Amino acid sequence: QVQLVESGGGLVQAGDSLRLSCAASGRYAMGWFRQAPGKEREFVAGIGWSGGSTFYADSVKGRFTISRDNAKNTVYLQMNSLKPEDTAIYYCAANIFHLVGGETSRDYDYWGQGTQVTVSS
Repeated sequence: QVQLVESGGGLVQAGDSLRLSCAASGRYAMGWFRQAPGKEREFVAGIGWSGGSTFYADSVKGRFTISRDNAKNTVYLQMNSLKPEDTAIYYCAANIFHLVGGETSRDYDYWGQGTQVTVSS
């Protein structure tokens, strides 16, 4: 059974930084998504199985960085210059069948429980 556990969320002010972690039970292609109240879940960032491929939503490009430590089976999302519109529950997700996932929820097979990020203005 694939297990994903997110951590690192919290309440910060606009302009601050946060680093989210996702500890996985194995090594997979991974993605980060977020869902704000009343909105659909949206793609944030993805990283391939090896870590050599990363890709981002336009809304976070230049501010967020996805990375991984394969020795720890952990994926990170470094979020800088946070804005109030980044407020959401953040989820990590795993694609267990491919070396690289995609940018839609359908591209991922397993999901974590989510961690809340709140950015105050």
